[in-house]
Amino acid sequence: MSNDDIIDTLNDLIETAKDGEYGFHTSAEYLKDPVLKQSFTTRAEECRQAAAELQQLVVRFGGKAEDGGSAAGALHRGWVAVKGTLAGYTDKAILEETERGEDVALASYRNALEHTLPPDVRPVVERQYEGVKRNHLQVRTLRDRARLAA
Repeated sequence: MSNDDIIDTLNDLIETAKDGEYGFHTSAEYLKDPVLKQSFTTRAEECRQAAAELQQLVVRFGGKAEDGGSAAGALHRGWVAVKGTLAGYTDKAILEETERGEDVALASYRNALEHTLPPDVRPVVERQYEGVKRNHLQVRTLRDRARLAA
């Protein structure tokens, strides 16, 4: 894998992490349950830290690190806001949209791990992928509980 390919892969993951940060932060603003709100605020901070770690790797490989989310992520955040307005910002609706966002994050990390990454990069991506899987599972579990309660 060339340096440019490594930088592109890492920048894609930075966008994914920034999308997660923005998505969790925005969702936390509208969640009514204080425990969910705190959980999502924590997840947003973890995504911010993941992006910062990836940005350092990009710079180390001589690239210019992304500092924002993706266009698709912006559209998703817009959809969260629109759907939230239509659904009255119910916690269940927010959890459903958040799970969709985490589905995209899982796919991005899986795609990155299909590449031959340098030995000092792969463990970082694998560790972050495990965090994305935990986030996804937690959001799905919370969504399932919200569906049962509705």
